Amino acid sequence: MSITPRYSGWIEVICGSMFSGKTEELIRRLKRAQIGRLKVQCFKPAIDDRYSKDHVMSHDASRIQSIPVETSAQILEKLADNSRVVGIDEAQFFDEGIVEISQKLANRGVRVVAAGLDMDYRGEPFGPMPKLLAISEYVTKLHAICMVCGGEASRSQRIIANDAPIAVGSKEMYEARCRFCFDRDEKAEKKNQEPLAFARGDGGR
Repeated sequence: MSITPRYSGWIEVICGSMFSGKTEELIRRLKRAQIGRLKVQCFKPAIDDRYSKDHVMSHDASRIQSIPVETSAQILEKLADNSRVVGIDEAQFFDEGIVEISQKLANRGVRVVAAGLDMDYRGEPFGPMPKLLAISEYVTKLHAICMVCGGEASRSQRIIANDAPIAVGSKEMYEARCRFCFDRDEKAEKKNQEPLAFARGDGGR
């Protein structure tokens, strides 16, 4: 008599500011699962096509095949029956249903690895991320380098004049800031006229 193996599912969340290495860490974990011969699928919101339409890619060009979806419900529609590990990038851009989807997958025995911004450009909780953090078994909070003082950055400063709640961009629109250098009311137009004190770089998404 054959015995069906039981899999233990759980939710991992990788969070932090922009340029903190979230996507790089997501890709690393998914590739390790592939090395372990587990079926892996990665999903990302279709709105994020900055680098590639069908890959999740970090700022340092690490990449993994991904499936763009318009809604969280499409993750279940496109999920393969034998997938054991599911990656979700830019989780903050998904609708609130991503929380229930993640729960369902974990309860089925799937390991869910979600990466996303925990705070928006105003320094406030971003989309469904607070609930994802609350229901997850494991949380990893990463930090970038503050582009003002060089300390540990936990926030994403928008450096262009744009009041849209969601504006997908990279270092041309945002820079990492620590708590003390972050200013949600900073005038982007004035800042962009100031000379840079040092060359800017980034340490991965």
